[in-house]
Amino acid sequence: MSLPAPISIDYVSADLADLLAEPRVLAVLGFADAPASDDPRYLRVGLVPAASPAPYEVWRAQGVVETGRDGDVRWAADADYCYGAIELAESDYADIADATRAAYSALAAFVAGSRWPHLVRIWNYLADINVGDGDAERYKHFCTGRAAGMGALSGTAFPAASAIGRSDGARVLQVYWLAAREPGRPIENPRQTSAWRYPRQFGPTAPTFARAMRAPGMAPQLYISGTASVVGHASQHDGDVDAQLAETFANLDSLLASATLPHFGAGSVLKVYVRHASDVAAVTANLDRRLPPDARRLVLIGDICRLELLVEIDGLHAAVI
Repeated sequence: MSLPAPISIDYVSADLADLLAEPRVLAVLGFADAPASDDPRYLRVGLVPAASPAPYEVWRAQGVVETGRDGDVRWAADADYCYGAIELAESDYADIADATRAAYSALAAFVAGSRWPHLVRIWNYLADINVGDGDAERYKHFCTGRAAGMGALSGTAFPAASAIGRSDGARVLQVYWLAAREPGRPIENPRQTSAWRYPRQFGPTAPTFARAMRAPGMAPQLYISGTASVVGHASQHDGDVDAQLAETFANLDSLLASATLPHFGAGSVLKVYVRHASDVAAVTANLDRRLPPDARRLVLIGDICRLELLVEIDGLHAAVI
């Protein structure tokens, strides 16, 4: 069987109905200023953009896309890749751990029974991610629910992932993912402890994600997990957003080197999450210095999984030949 054809991801300012009318659109992600739609390919993520109106994040497949619903799962796919999404109101569950376990149980069952059994990348958005002290922090409960829900999909071949605090205040857990018919290759960062090996001080259940995933396919594509100012397992530069960005880019450079890919450029589509709106101008100026003009980026207001971290970056990076 031939290698999978890569999907393309871009930020697009257009009418939502026009985007959803395209037969090869796999997914469209809007943000807190975007309209609603019940199309299975569409998700309005609960993050406020730093500049409004925000463009849509548009995923396009190489083949014609089919769509469907399976319980709580909304999905769209071509022959090679499948997008899926789940939204669960926390009020329907005992707590965030229970909601997360339910979401991941549904995700795992859907993926395992599908033609696209290999998870490449998962995105998670939940409200009040840092609320609670010590082991009572909501992010730590999320990690416990995620591990319980993953079940048979757990192991060391984790997908890339991000978990960000919603900035719209809605207590609705949003999980969406990309899965493939062929397995990708997880990539770790030599500057950072693998997340699933974090010591007990970070919670009763270690986070279950790889630092990046090199997608299967005929062209190199690297799906980068949420990356912040963490060296080893310790956060760095508390309170200094510029120093945190410098450390974050040092981590990203190390990650790209591990994946044998060049630095960011025309094949890069990045999301930059900023905890405080008051830091957006400084972050934007820093990004202008560090990224070439053809590297696309979107700045969003959102809480990072550790209270001391002010900024995080994730995204897709592909080598342009």
